[in-house]
Amino acid sequence: MEEAVPDQAPGRPHRVGARKIEFAELNGTPEHAPRRLSGITEFDRVAGGGLVRGSVILIGGDPGIGKSTLLLQVMCRLAGGARCAYISGEEAIDQVRMRAQRLGTAAAPVQLAAATNVTDIINTLDSAQGPDFCVIDSIQTMYLDALDSAPGTVGQVRASAQELIRLAKRRGTVMLLVGHVTKEGAIAGPRVLEHMVDTVMYFEGERGHQFRILRAVKNRFGPTDEIGVFEMTDRGLSEVPNPSALFLAERRGNVSGAAVFAGIEGTRPVLVEIQALVSPSPLGTPRRAVVGWDSARLAMVLAVLEARCGVSVGPNDVYLNVAGGLRIAEPAADLAVAAALISSLTGVPVPADAVLFGEIGLSGEVRAVSQTDLRLKEAAKLGFSSALMPRRPGRSKGEDSIRMLEFAEVGDLLPLFRDKQAKPVGRG
Repeated sequence: MEEAVPDQAPGRPHRVGARKIEFAELNGTPEHAPRRLSGITEFDRVAGGGLVRGSVILIGGDPGIGKSTLLLQVMCRLAGGARCAYISGEEAIDQVRMRAQRLGTAAAPVQLAAATNVTDIINTLDSAQGPDFCVIDSIQTMYLDALDSAPGTVGQVRASAQELIRLAKRRGTVMLLVGHVTKEGAIAGPRVLEHMVDTVMYFEGERGHQFRILRAVKNRFGPTDEIGVFEMTDRGLSEVPNPSALFLAERRGNVSGAAVFAGIEGTRPVLVEIQALVSPSPLGTPRRAVVGWDSARLAMVLAVLEARCGVSVGPNDVYLNVAGGLRIAEPAADLAVAAALISSLTGVPVPADAVLFGEIGLSGEVRAVSQTDLRLKEAAKLGFSSALMPRRPGRSKGEDSIRMLEFAEVGDLLPLFRDKQAKPVGRG
């Protein structure tokens, strides 16, 4: 039977010891969270302009992609003016020291520990001399004695994260948690883990490429979908301040099946080459292989080209690749993909001085996309003189430096590939 406060109205029981919460007015002056710069510009960009006191950041990525390397570099940079700790549940202290020597950061005053018991970790960190920044590598190796389940299980991951988050909020410690990912690419453990933390980042990249992309998918203190670009070297991860130039460094001009897409990743423009290859298929069912883009989106673009433009891919294999290992999610890449496919099919190259962007609808129309001026400015900076883009009202700030060819329908692309001798691709 629930005990009620005597002076309350019947039917409205109150628990003994419960307190009333205090409400505040919506129209108030918010306090701006102070930020601490790590000194690694690309990391600070993804974090929203720096690390906020008391925030908890979850970083996931494939095994061996460089998560531990990145966070060790961040800790070594921060250690010059703050207390930093690196707690590893996967490696011995000597292994972390060997990595620091390889990175050239062994002299940094970072405190190291190898531990997995969350109770011991919290008892150590919760002191006046506790660290201002702490890395837990990884959250899937942590466990609480109060639970009988093994480390990495749903209950252990959730409970361990909750205790570490509570410590971070109470002491104002910036907590960086490393998270394992499943074979599908999602962070292992309960999905509630991503809801509990303040920021979720994914460290992406292909093992065959030296580029690594740090992408924010959730950030309570900054924009989402922001990216930072790094290059993996024998001395660790180095920043790439101008990723467009690096992604296009090995681009070969006047080659069919290649188009330069002017995209937006977070708040920065990124130019990347999209490559397509349409070739006769020896199989009864043609292949559709995609790297770095959505395969369902490719199927839609192929269907629109065939139904609205009369471009028949027929029984040919179709291969699509985003050069450099970048993964593109925005629909603005539709027009560049369509141009690369038509170019490969006809054997006529896309104009080498042109960038493309625009979303394609199911009726074949080319739809306008956001931040056009930013895309044009980046293209002009890298020496491109023309842009193939959707029609839109008004004038652009980039008109004086770059020539704009506007399209209302995707079929308007076809005359560009009829100026030279076409080489239609057929089956064997």
